[in-house]
Amino acid sequence: MHDLQHPPAPDSGAAGPAGLPDAGTNVGRLAATIERLREAVREAQHAAEGRALIEVAKGILIERLGCGLTEAARQIATLAEQAGVSPIEMSADIINHAARDRISETAREFLNAARSREAAPTGGDSGVAVRMRSAENGMLQAGDAQAVAESLLQHALTPLGATAVAVWAAGHDASLALAGYAGFNEAEAARWRYVPPGVATPARQALTERKAIWLRALSDVGLPSIGWHATPDGGRASVPAGTGGRVLGVLEISWPEPLEPPPPQIVKQIEALAELCAHTLERPAGPPAAAPPSELTDLADVLPDAAMVLQPCLDADGRLTDFRIRHTNRRFADPAGRPAALVTGALLLEAYPLAAQDDGLFSKIERVHATGEPFQSDRVTLTALVDQVPLASVAHVSITRHGEDVLMIWRLQDEATRLASLLQHAQRLGRIGGFEENALTGEITWNSQLYSLYGMNPGEPPIPLELLTEHAHPDDAVAIGRFLRTVLHHRQPASTAFRLQRRDGIARHIRVVAEPALSDDGHLLAIRGAYQDISSQHWTEMALAATRDQLAHTEQQAAERNRLALQLQRAIMPASQQPVEAFGLDVAVRYRPAEKEHLVGGDWYDAVILPSKKILLAVGDVAGHGIEAATGMVVLRNALRGLAATGAGPGQLLAWLNMVAHHLTENVTATAICGLYDPDTHVLSWARAGHLPPILIRDGQAAELDMIGGVLLGALSDMTYEESQVQLASNDVLLMYTDGLIERRDLPLHQAQQQLLRTATHPSTGLGHRLDHLLTHSRSDTDDDTCLVGIQLH
Repeated sequence: MHDLQHPPAPDSGAAGPAGLPDAGTNVGRLAATIERLREAVREAQHAAEGRALIEVAKGILIERLGCGLTEAARQIATLAEQAGVSPIEMSADIINHAARDRISETAREFLNAARSREAAPTGGDSGVAVRMRSAENGMLQAGDAQAVAESLLQHALTPLGATAVAVWAAGHDASLALAGYAGFNEAEAARWRYVPPGVATPARQALTERKAIWLRALSDVGLPSIGWHATPDGGRASVPAGTGGRVLGVLEISWPEPLEPPPPQIVKQIEALAELCAHTLERPAGPPAAAPPSELTDLADVLPDAAMVLQPCLDADGRLTDFRIRHTNRRFADPAGRPAALVTGALLLEAYPLAAQDDGLFSKIERVHATGEPFQSDRVTLTALVDQVPLASVAHVSITRHGEDVLMIWRLQDEATRLASLLQHAQRLGRIGGFEENALTGEITWNSQLYSLYGMNPGEPPIPLELLTEHAHPDDAVAIGRFLRTVLHHRQPASTAFRLQRRDGIARHIRVVAEPALSDDGHLLAIRGAYQDISSQHWTEMALAATRDQLAHTEQQAAERNRLALQLQRAIMPASQQPVEAFGLDVAVRYRPAEKEHLVGGDWYDAVILPSKKILLAVGDVAGHGIEAATGMVVLRNALRGLAATGAGPGQLLAWLNMVAHHLTENVTATAICGLYDPDTHVLSWARAGHLPPILIRDGQAAELDMIGGVLLGALSDMTYEESQVQLASNDVLLMYTDGLIERRDLPLHQAQQQLLRTATHPSTGLGHRLDHLLTHSRSDTDDDTCLVGIQLH
């Protein structure tokens, strides 16, 4: 037989393993005696198993030939001698011919495959039948699943190279319980006694998909399971163990080494063993967990929705063929309008033949019956034939398994329509209008209440969300712009309030709420949301706000400080600056203040032509917010300008600036990048103080410059800073920025930097357009201010 792996056979020669006592000593004699006794026990066990098979074969011959016990034994011996096999092998062959079951089919297929090869594999083809029948005999004699697992591993799986096996019992809620195991230690088995529903494991995958799962190694898929810490690179096979259309459990087999794709004969053997496990798991191990049939019908009768109890129908081989509608409750409503008496007692596929369509209702019921995992959906199509004409109804459907039966509950959409009408009245009373914009087709849907809010007729074209500013007060354009950027670009839910200016001259205070609907792969499908008239609430809030302003003197002082800091910051660094062109170099800068005034920070930039005709380029970020950060930024920016007039290099300038921050300010710390561009050589010399490195865009590719050393300013005195140089070529673009451009609360910094590199390569018509594109598509969410400096060589 072809083994998956050939474990080394124990050495029966004279030489013992290194380190054992000499056979001539008393200890050596005792060890040899123990080994002989163990071998005798193993031989006796094998002999007992062989005798069990022989006795079963005798019983078959006695029944078939009508002979006695002695004649049956003589017949087995004569047939074995004529076939040139042992009596045990001949007994297994007799059982296979009489049983005609899954095991006999497996042995016959293996024998046919072996005969088609030029040479028989090691071990003999008839050994397959012996091992399988020995395993079956041991499982039938086992008292519980634990003994079944031990018998499986000993008789059938060890010759295949497996070292451990687990038998999982499936619960009614698709959970898994460890019913038996062999080859795993007790501590590991104790940790895996129960696997709740929803936990992804190889056994759970085999249960839900209802097919065998063969894994080359557990580490390849990253799924945990029993014993995975000991053999993470070992192979696994998880095979559903089912009978009567139900998956009662899973047989999971472990190999110590990676598992190559097995031949079909080995797969057949494993599936046959799993079927034997299913019969073992089918044995009642205690009181039934499911409700008796009468209790299930009583439960269906008290449900507020239509329900039917389905009973599985099996063929002669135990395979599921259909479900019989055993009971319907008083609220049963047939989609075709038939009375319940014509449906109750009929087969499901006879009453609803179109349920057999691919991924239709029958497949959903079959899956629930097989795995025990409940199914629920708000939109399931129920199709019935009325005079050979399909009549479809959409319903909310819930399917659960209770013991052997399945309970199906549904509510037709007619009732859902009644609930939708109630929702429409609630929207009218709350002055709420709903909308949906399809991102794929551009179709816009408004309800009647939203037309009323806008003062428009229902037949007029709806107003797209992107044109909201055209119907709002001009002072609300900034708030609406942030709202649209959050929803349409960042694809996150958002809301804002604005003043709607209707065509009839009436102004209303409106709050709009919207959220994007995304596909599984992250593509935008639609925008859904609602408008609410909050005019009355607005005036109430205004009155309360005025009262709070009079009482919050401390808050006013803090707001004044922030306002002064913001004015100081904007006075020194406006949000945009006219581009500078000198010596064949374009220089553009952008500054975006924080979205919240109380987060006024210390981000700064500078771009100036020095007396030496070199160009100073710098960005920095002072730690903290408020007036202290703003004044610290002014000190450092002005100090750097004055120091740069000395003609020193960027490393020396940062060293001096560090002394200013450390000795001449109130505990100011900051990060910065300082660069000096020489127009004669087209070389940019730069140094950094704890700041993110610049980005170089060349030939459509963006990459960060190599990191150089340099701690942040003001942390320590007398620091030195490394310098680096970059030779700029024609059309090169260099970007320096502060972390407000990329920082996110939910993303590591290095991933945010990679996203910035991808955005930076977007084609642009000029340097200023490139900087504007970076600010527009910035994915930061920390509301911090941002400085951005870009240079481009002609």
